[in-house]
Amino acid sequence: MSTDLKRRVGETAADLVSSGMTLGLGTGSTATWFVQGVGERLRDGRLKDVMGVPTSRATEAQCRELAIPMVDLPAGGVDLAVDGMDEVTDGLDAIKGLGGALLREKIVAEAATEFVLIGDLSKRVDRLGQRSPIPVEVVPFGVARTEQRLKDLGLEPVLRGGPLEPQLTDNGNPILDCRAPEPFDATWLDAALHAIPGVVEHGLFVGMARAALVASDAEVVRLERPA
Repeated sequence: MSTDLKRRVGETAADLVSSGMTLGLGTGSTATWFVQGVGERLRDGRLKDVMGVPTSRATEAQCRELAIPMVDLPAGGVDLAVDGMDEVTDGLDAIKGLGGALLREKIVAEAATEFVLIGDLSKRVDRLGQRSPIPVEVVPFGVARTEQRLKDLGLEPVLRGGPLEPQLTDNGNPILDCRAPEPFDATWLDAALHAIPGVVEHGLFVGMARAALVASDAEVVRLERPA
């Protein structure tokens, strides 16, 4: 995805923000442009009284640079959450988490009155798992057993970063990137993954997004979840 497409879709998403909102601020190279757009609008006065809930330490740092006020996730949730996507179907089911912030992203997305995905045309797929692995954040204890349970589901897990230097999330947990060799029922797999005790969270965002903004060279298109 080119920087120009990321910028354009991030700017388009920033136009969804109204003064007084509490926002879920996503993580990654596309969400960065949304956060940038919010910061610019606060600075020039187009937006006022906006609070942000960042989904990663990286986004926290960007908020500090842009002077975006931050708040812990309120009990009542957020008005709008905007985040990137690694894959999205026409039904707006998605895979997220290649940036490593899937747990916090999902907590914030679930708490949002409206959750909007942003990305470019290359992220659209006929089925989940077509291009991207499914990130699964796991606790370090018993990781070999958790890996076996994932294999029992038909997945092919690979420890991100490798066994010598595993990549850890902001929560201090490793990630197993899981390839699904065959088409799968995302709703069933969502439940099956949550049933494994060692799984903290996974990157299947099923039935969560209200809309997706998809950028191409020609335009930014808004996709709505089917009724």
